[in-house]
Amino acid sequence: MILWKRAAVLGFLSWLIPLIVSLLIFPLRKSNPALFQNLMSLAGLLTGGLLFLRYFRGRSVSTREAVSVGLLWLAINLALDYPMFSHGPMQMTPAAYYSEIGAAYLGIPAFAFCAARLARPRS
Repeated sequence: MILWKRAAVLGFLSWLIPLIVSLLIFPLRKSNPALFQNLMSLAGLLTGGLLFLRYFRGRSVSTREAVSVGLLWLAINLALDYPMFSHGPMQMTPAAYYSEIGAAYLGIPAFAFCAARLARPRS
């Protein structure tokens, strides 16, 4: 059973924490784009992993629930992120946004699936 309130709050944090990291390291985007991108990938992975641990704390892990929560977080991240990049200072086209940033959010449900499979009891 999905804990909707917990999932929504943690989904918001899955967007906010990497955003804060990106603002802190933003100067790297021009001086060393590859390092910036790698650090952002690491920030997203660590944030997702820690938030999934928090979501399932004290509960058994279900692959179906993990993927459902991952898909919810994907939707939250896209809903909060895309308006900033399409209308904010970046002014990215949809194609540019989804190829440069948005596609990375597909890693959230993929990570959730793999983590849940790893957490399954072995027989």
